[in-house]
Amino acid sequence: MAADSGAFKRTTITAALPYTNGPIHIGHLAGVYVPADIYARFLRLQKKEVLFVCGSDEHGVAIPMKAKKEGISPRELIDKYHAIIKKSFEDFGIAFDNYSRTSAEIHHQTASDFFSSLYRQGDFIEEVSEQLYDPEAQQFLADRFVVGTCPKCGHESAYGDQCEQCGSSLNATDLINPRSVISGATPVLKKTKHWFLPLDRYESFLKGWILEGHKDDWKPNVYGQCKSWIDDGLKPRAVTRDLDWGIPVPLKGAEGKVLYVWFDAPIGYISSTKEWAAREGQAWEPWWQDPETRLLHFIGKDNIVFHCIIFPAMLKAHGTYVLPDNVPANEFLNLEGQKLSTSRNWAVWLHEYLEEFPGMQDVLRYTLTANAPETKDNDFTWKDFQARNNNELVAIFGNFVNRVSVLTGKYFDSCLPQPAALSPRDEETLEQLRAFPERIADCLERFRFREGSQELMNLARLGNKYLADEEPWKVIKQDPQRVGTILFIGQQIAAALAVLSEPFLPFTSSKLQEMLRMDTLASPCNWEQVSRAEYLLPAGHCLGEAQLLFRKVEDSEIQAQLDKLEATKKQNDMENTSLPAQKETIQYDDFGKMDIRVGTILQAEKMPKANKLIVMKVDTGIDTRTIISGIAEHFTPEELVGKQVSVLVNLAPRPLRGVESQGMILLAEDASGKLVFVSPEQAVGNGAVVR
Repeated sequence: MAADSGAFKRTTITAALPYTNGPIHIGHLAGVYVPADIYARFLRLQKKEVLFVCGSDEHGVAIPMKAKKEGISPRELIDKYHAIIKKSFEDFGIAFDNYSRTSAEIHHQTASDFFSSLYRQGDFIEEVSEQLYDPEAQQFLADRFVVGTCPKCGHESAYGDQCEQCGSSLNATDLINPRSVISGATPVLKKTKHWFLPLDRYESFLKGWILEGHKDDWKPNVYGQCKSWIDDGLKPRAVTRDLDWGIPVPLKGAEGKVLYVWFDAPIGYISSTKEWAAREGQAWEPWWQDPETRLLHFIGKDNIVFHCIIFPAMLKAHGTYVLPDNVPANEFLNLEGQKLSTSRNWAVWLHEYLEEFPGMQDVLRYTLTANAPETKDNDFTWKDFQARNNNELVAIFGNFVNRVSVLTGKYFDSCLPQPAALSPRDEETLEQLRAFPERIADCLERFRFREGSQELMNLARLGNKYLADEEPWKVIKQDPQRVGTILFIGQQIAAALAVLSEPFLPFTSSKLQEMLRMDTLASPCNWEQVSRAEYLLPAGHCLGEAQLLFRKVEDSEIQAQLDKLEATKKQNDMENTSLPAQKETIQYDDFGKMDIRVGTILQAEKMPKANKLIVMKVDTGIDTRTIISGIAEHFTPEELVGKQVSVLVNLAPRPLRGVESQGMILLAEDASGKLVFVSPEQAVGNGAVVR
């Protein structure tokens, strides 16, 4: 059963290692790094022991692929994007205690030692199996070097490890009509030796630990995905790959093989901790091996299986590490109604955002938190960004701070007067103020950061309502002493905002604390003091120069961003409408091997639990056979029945979701992606040969 941070001596927080094949965008920030940073800052404000670690993930197939595309070496690529990513985190106030990288020597050593420990304990299965091999490039094909048709949903561009259309985890050999990303050649099966982590050995442990121990406290999306994996039955997972980029497998006879990136990457959390400990002169072991340590993984939903199934199995096998207490994974963030896409440049890149909205990091942090994809995919829109800024940060938070600061400066030369006897309204306002730390803390301990951000805004609303009700600008003529009390109370609210906003709005918090000259106080304010102190700012305390915390975002700025996205959309549409290049030349004998006949579709129905697949019975003239095709998004089953089509009848049968497909329907695809049947202009007998 997970517990809040108070049940542990210390907390280790990890944030998913960003992949160094490109910069990071708002989806990364919203899904992982802002919530992780909020929680780390929250614990620090409570004076709790916390370590927040991360680093760049620099291994895996995508690195050499991207390096080849950019015409540089893999090392040059990771150095380039590591620097961009690290700076983006610093610019947005993501306050890691250590940000490392998996190319570091300490990580190579840590990952190698971890593998060796499991190997010596007999925790791996050594198997020789057939894997896909590119005969033209003369190399084995790691998962992402293979694309083909997903056997579960029919998506034609699934990768060898995962289908991004339906989210299914795959093996490269599962793909239908696989092809090499390197050469385009059809891969062949060739024997190779690898080491596997037998996840099935840990099935009983995982059932007890997750399905029984965390049923009530893990987020439903996390628990549900774990349950699905476990219920389907766990299978051994290869932890090595045939690749020349990565951490060499530390075994004799394993030349040319590296550790699978999803084996080495989570170990990066441990090596980052070791790097921090060496720099700070601290011990790293308590943060990973002391039962009084709470381990939290902040990730996106696409990483749930690795952090909840595979990495815990690795830690359990090793035997000396604590297991994650919670994995608060978020769903995905879309942009203006479309899925964020690096390849299509459909994103708001962090480094570009700061060029166009300098000094407005907190506005983006707040917008992403207030609209965080905590329980379902959410949408970022520029109009919402503008509304969050203008209607909340400017009109509520900023407006209150500005009003109370200006009035204090105007009536009391920016020094807090001695309050007179408090009215019931004053007492009630202070009581409400002191309740906010607990209310916000309750949200954050349950990882409900959206709710927490709105409670913070409610505190600013409390200040605005208090000023509006008390009307110090009217009372000043009749009772200056009463106005002094009103503004004294108002500045207590401002001070509370300065403290409680720090996890959400660190730059704003720093600016506000500077305005209030909180660094000159006898004892610095913290989370607990907001709840318990009689007053946060004493009478006689003099304030600094008032300044605006936020500025209004103009319509023209938003339109510029929308125009930018529209230009990107048009560019993508142009690229998508270009016809594919001619394939390599073949001989007549190659074409002559194909037996194409005219057939009639007798029956058609959608395959259960598959969005794209239709199962058809087709009379080919020589027999009636079952053919499965991924065309459900283009045709309904009803409009297919009776249709005459061209059928490749001598294609080798392939199983598809438990049903054998015994041929292929021929279709044409136009530049927009619309499918059209290749059919005879007039009815002909079934079995007629297409030449």
